[in-house]
Amino acid sequence: MTVLPDDGFSLAAEFPDATHEQWQRLVEGVLRKSGKDAQGSAAEDALSTALEDGITTRPLYTAGSGAATPGLPGFAPYVRGGRAEGGALSGWDVRQRHDRPDAARTNEAVLADLESGVTSLWLTVGSAGVPVEALGTALDGVLLDLAPVVLDAGPRFEAAAEALLALYGERGIAPEAALGNLGADPYGLAARTGDHGALAEGVAAAAGLAARCAARHPQLRAVTVDALPYHEAGASTAQELGCALATGVAWLRELTAAGLEPSAAAGQLEFRYAATADQFLTIAKLRAARRLWSRVAEVSGVAGGGAAQRQHAVTSPVMMSRRDPWVNMLRTTVASLAAGVGGADAVTVLPFDHALGLPDAFARRIARNTSTILLEESHLGRVVDPAGGSWYVERLTDEVARAAWAWFQEIERAGGQADALRGGLVGERIAATWEARSRRLATRREPVTGVSEFPLLSEAAVERDPAPARPAGGLPVVRRDERFEELRARSDAHLAATGARPKVFLAALGPAAAHTARVTFAANLFQAGGIEPVQEPLSVDAAAAGQAFAASGAAVACICSSDALYEEGAAGVAEALKAAGAVRVFLAGRPGGLRETYEKAGVDEFVVAGGDAVAVLGSVLDRIGVA
Repeated sequence: MTVLPDDGFSLAAEFPDATHEQWQRLVEGVLRKSGKDAQGSAAEDALSTALEDGITTRPLYTAGSGAATPGLPGFAPYVRGGRAEGGALSGWDVRQRHDRPDAARTNEAVLADLESGVTSLWLTVGSAGVPVEALGTALDGVLLDLAPVVLDAGPRFEAAAEALLALYGERGIAPEAALGNLGADPYGLAARTGDHGALAEGVAAAAGLAARCAARHPQLRAVTVDALPYHEAGASTAQELGCALATGVAWLRELTAAGLEPSAAAGQLEFRYAATADQFLTIAKLRAARRLWSRVAEVSGVAGGGAAQRQHAVTSPVMMSRRDPWVNMLRTTVASLAAGVGGADAVTVLPFDHALGLPDAFARRIARNTSTILLEESHLGRVVDPAGGSWYVERLTDEVARAAWAWFQEIERAGGQADALRGGLVGERIAATWEARSRRLATRREPVTGVSEFPLLSEAAVERDPAPARPAGGLPVVRRDERFEELRARSDAHLAATGARPKVFLAALGPAAAHTARVTFAANLFQAGGIEPVQEPLSVDAAAAGQAFAASGAAVACICSSDALYEEGAAGVAEALKAAGAVRVFLAGRPGGLRETYEKAGVDEFVVAGGDAVAVLGSVLDRIGVA
């Protein structure tokens, strides 16, 4: 008998603890009911989920799951946070992004943000944002010794930095009171543009700015290690971390070669990562990033707290959808929660309309209020490392760190980040990762709510001012919705040209109880490609199917019902649909042993969960002449 300590809840103290093996036996029983015969660890494997980077999530974690000791917040390896107090005193830095080229309108938005909870500004400067010469106008009325300014100026980072430093002087800001980051990022620029010829010159200019900041501006950083170019190209979590780590190592080499001590060099870097709606992977990513950087800093001679990585988390642009953009509010809420729990020092919530162009005031207000609610109403910052001690998170952190370290070492063997970018290693690996993920998206194994699942064809388009073009020419910029967006764009063009969307007739057999599940599946499938489902009447048979199809205005049809009713009448309905002019007839479900019968009757294709939805929908649009 297991004797438990008296904790005040001793009702069942005389009973022995349940064991892992007992749990496995319960799982075995559940699996047997679903037709799977698996025992012991195989039963547990059946409930496991494979992630990218060779990582597998298990259905159950225990104290014996095994993970490196995370230490304490504020101490190496900084897994639990770079500061001992975490966000318990002030929460995280709420950082809002501004891309609008009109400096006056940007200034209005900036002041509105700072008056409503934003604590730092992220300004795009140059051809993709506010003109360098108009930086003062954009920051008019901003208390620069209270609100940190982070620049993102692409190739014009040196001119933008000089403009900001001059602005500090003009407004009487003491050098030691200047806050923020000058945003020099020549490695990220090379990744985005593919222009490696200017990299050495950019690195030298950035090193000069870093030396000035280290000497005169103790609260101002010069360099951003931006992992977003890799994330936006489709990189996995480990690839994003490995590229950021390799870039950080390259900066330590360059800055120490320029005369900075290792601790001063590390103090000039701020790392930027993507936060996604996969909350546990995001939490593990940020914790793993600090652990990896701590190891690099240790062997590089960085002393004390200088080894703590400064992190800026940005809600992922890749996950933002253009259709049903309101769902992005939910995605960014989960992502920002994960960023805060993961210990990010600064968090930017991209507005829900980010993928459509420049955000309006409402979208910016929702974005900044997301952090406010998490901090002030959910009290997320009151606990340091709230995910700490979770066996799942600790193990996932360890696995992500190991996968990222392996990729980092491969980059280093290729000559470092610059050579790995220039030689194509980074681009090729990321492309392979995105290709595999694209297959999951196309088959809807990775669903995109409002796009590939539960789309709303009748939604009104959300219009926004176009955003300035970002630097391009290097790594691609991908989105999860892109292949479905192409299909929807074809449907929109058809609607504009003809006044109606392409249609599919849903030939439902039998009562609602028999056909509802597959009607719902088929309706979702075809709407994901902009094809409008028509189910009038609600149920048909072989005698009525042809006339109903002809009246629907559709060119294709999909038969929907139970397997039992398929055996009774699907063949006759398929023949009627073909006779009525259907250019393609689908059947929702697997044919079983009746494939030949159905195909002879006129069924062209069987649509099932896990099938390639993009291929099916594209072929339908092709067959009915939607350009």
